[in-house]
Amino acid sequence: VQLQASGGGLVQAGGSLRLSCAASGRAFSSYTMGWFRQAPGKEREFVSAITSYGGPVYADSVKGRFTISRDNAKQTAYLQMNSLKPEDTAVYYCAADGSTSAVVRNGGIGYWGQGTQVTVSS
Repeated sequence: VQLQASGGGLVQAGGSLRLSCAASGRAFSSYTMGWFRQAPGKEREFVSAITSYGGPVYADSVKGRFTISRDNAKQTAYLQMNSLKPEDTAVYYCAADGSTSAVVRNGGIGYWGQGTQVTVSS
């Protein structure tokens, strides 16, 4: 599976962005898809995941502001980010694995996409 993340950019605090993660390869619908982010000087952290049957999981820091979704026909996962804050500034990465636990716990994830920069100005 190859993953291509896109949709990052510069936005003012309170604004919105939608990230996309396009996948190529087989069995997309069977994978749990995840989003992670890494700010300068910080470790990569879990943001959100969506299971193969569409069940979402969110980090506490983004609950109520971010919404994850997937379109299996398009082999794409999305992260709608609303009410953005300066602390959301980071490089965002998408990931995929057959194990939901691996994605949520960031342990042994099978596939990573390249990052897309999100910058939120105050």
